[in-house]
Formats: sequence, C-alpha cells, structure tokens
Amino acid sequence: MANLVDPSEIMFTAFEPKQQNRFIFYIDGIPAYLIKTAARPKVVTEEVELQHINVSRYVKGKTTWDPIDIVLYDPIVPSGAQAVMEWVRLHHESVTGRDGYADFYKKDITINVLGPVGDKVEEWTGKGALITGADFGAIDWTQTAAVNEITVSIRCDYWILQY
Repeated sequence: MANLVDPSEIMFTAFEPKQQNRFIFYIDGIPAYLIKTAARPKVVTEEVELQHINVSRYVKGKTTWDPIDIVLYDPIVPSGAQAVMEWVRLHHESVTGRDGYADFYKKDITINVLGPVGDKVEEWTGKGALITGADFGAIDWTQTAAVNEITVSIRCDYWILQY
C-alpha cells in the first residue's frame, strides 16, 4: 500500500508568525512605553498520584500561574521608579509599616500582541495582579552608555487568553 501524501502538506501555506517585539503591556499607573520586556503567562498544573495495588494513575491537581517578570526603562521624567513605588506603596507603606487592602493593590493587567500593521492578534488579561518583587537595578561609575532598568515580578490570580 502506498503512502498517500496530502497535497496541502507539500504545497506552500502562508502564515505570519507573531514577533516578540510587537506588544503593548498595560498596567494602570505605569506608562506602557516604559515596559521594555515582559514574559508571557505560564501555567503549571500539579499532578496527583493515585496508587492502586502495583500501578499508579495520575489526575490533575491544583493549577497555578507562575509570576512573570517585566523590565522597565527608568527615565528621569516620568520616573519609572516612582511609578513602581506608587504601586508598591499600595501593598506596603515602608514609612508607616501599614499594609494595604487587596482591593487597593490588586490590578488587572493586559498584554496585547500586535500584528505587522499594529492590529491586536492576541490579548491576555491578568486578573488580580500584585507585585511580588521589584529590583531597581544597579548604578555604576564605570558604565557610560548603560541606562537604568527596573525588574518587577508580578503574580496574577489567573490569566485569560481573550483571543
């Protein structure tokens, strides 16, 4: 018996790949143009082992979304550090030691992946985003052309892929 080849598999099929440099990341209080790089969402599902006599079967356990890191430019105006610290202060005010209510510091965030003409081809909405860490970078007398950057780790309760 001969192997039949589907003609659609050997003929050219046009496609347009999504490119990493075409995105807009929206976070309330942080200008989108300050966001230099961002990770896309990552989901992890634990497994639960069910043992029976001498075999094991597996079912899904809890599903969680890993934190994502974003890197921001830190210009003089508007200050990226100030924008990040305003959100951090909603979590915890270091001067008074007071923590904030989740309703104040949790935000919804959006990642729009763009096509070649600037159209939205993919949209992720992160629900209940909070900052789990902020690294305001280093300063160095020997660096003459390096710009300051801020790395922020954000955890969302969950993500929705809109399209």
